[in-house]
Amino acid sequence: MANLLIVDDDANTLASLSRAFRLAGHEATVCDNAARALDLIKSERFDLVLSDVVMPGKDGLALLAEARAQGASVPVVMISGQANIEMAVRATRLGAIDFLEKPLSTEKLLLTIDNVLRLKRLEAENRQLRQQVGSHEIVHVGERMRRVMAQVDRVAASESRVCILGETGTGKELIARALHERSPRRDGPFVTLNCAAVPGELIESELFGHEKGSFTGAVSRHLGKFEQAHRGTLFLDEIGDMPAVMQAKLLRVLEEKQVERIGGDRSIPVDVRVVVATHRNLEEMVERGAFRQDLYHRIYVFPLELPPLRQRLEDIPVLVDHFAQQVSAINGWKPKPVTPEVIDTLREYPWPGNVRELRNVVERLLLLAADRVDGDAVRLALPHTAAAGTAAPLGNGTLAARTETFERDVILAELKQHQRMTDTAKALGLERSHLYKKCQQLGIDLRALRSGGGA
Repeated sequence: MANLLIVDDDANTLASLSRAFRLAGHEATVCDNAARALDLIKSERFDLVLSDVVMPGKDGLALLAEARAQGASVPVVMISGQANIEMAVRATRLGAIDFLEKPLSTEKLLLTIDNVLRLKRLEAENRQLRQQVGSHEIVHVGERMRRVMAQVDRVAASESRVCILGETGTGKELIARALHERSPRRDGPFVTLNCAAVPGELIESELFGHEKGSFTGAVSRHLGKFEQAHRGTLFLDEIGDMPAVMQAKLLRVLEEKQVERIGGDRSIPVDVRVVVATHRNLEEMVERGAFRQDLYHRIYVFPLELPPLRQRLEDIPVLVDHFAQQVSAINGWKPKPVTPEVIDTLREYPWPGNVRELRNVVERLLLLAADRVDGDAVRLALPHTAAAGTAAPLGNGTLAARTETFERDVILAELKQHQRMTDTAKALGLERSHLYKKCQQLGIDLRALRSGGGA
């Protein structure tokens, strides 16, 4: 589905083209002059502009030239009933991707739109691949992750919904990407939404989209994540943090396989495989009424649990090597050897932030080290309490209680060291919003820390 802008001074042409495009499933906005078209191109997002050349006042070639001068990258196809070679050459030099003669063939127009959408998708994928080379590789040698990847291979080829479970920083999005890339939907889009990172009042718009003017600030039409993920995969991270009212709406979309934009008047079919993830215990949330039981049964078809880094210590050497190469390549640094002492020290650390924290520590190690990464660097890079061997005792009681005590001590130490929540979250490999929630769960009084000169 494309969002099209048609510019022509002939009302019959606008009516016939818009009707043909809408019947084919596309969205069409019509405009009868170039000046208004420039305003629309500035304020809305279009996949393609079809513009007549000969129009009163500013013509189509002037429209194309001004749009390019303003930095608009939207593809433009020129159409004309008075076409000649000179006009076509000029349009091409100005950046038009095609030049069509009137009378127009609907079949040829629809084929042109398909080709433009395919080209845009390939360009976007190439940009994304260049940015992400190596960043989505799942590095492992141990048996625990081998079993996880075997499960990924088993379920990827199906349409079954997968619920990825694991602590923050264990690589849940990487696993979701692996499921997509090994599935029949691999040529479709992979779209993500972190439910914990979007304010409750905006999540409906993010998921389902909205029409222009549907609420204050809706200056243009916005396609939601479901429409963006059509014929691909939608990854909903931290599904346990989704507000209750949105859980009901999500359930309806999963059942009916169609969405309705805010302010819209029709349902839009969507073909999407939904993969979710959470660090929370959904069963426990269902029991206390914090998560809908019917939605739980819809998404919890194939649970896939990721082990925390402290349970896959055999993977630390290969992860350190992988991250060191990645960070060095990004920054243009020369490789620095890592001593066995460093690996031994890293294996002794409990990694509350998991693989994400390890990646941050490796970058810190490379910044601190001179010619090689040694024991002095690792003692500076790790949180002071852990590196110095002076961590507070974990106390008595259950494993959960002891883990909570350790997490509280580590977070307090980092807060005192970094002073700012943003820096502390980065050091621990956490989202800033997750760090706030973790502090609330652990009873850490941030206001008292601030008044005492802390975070």
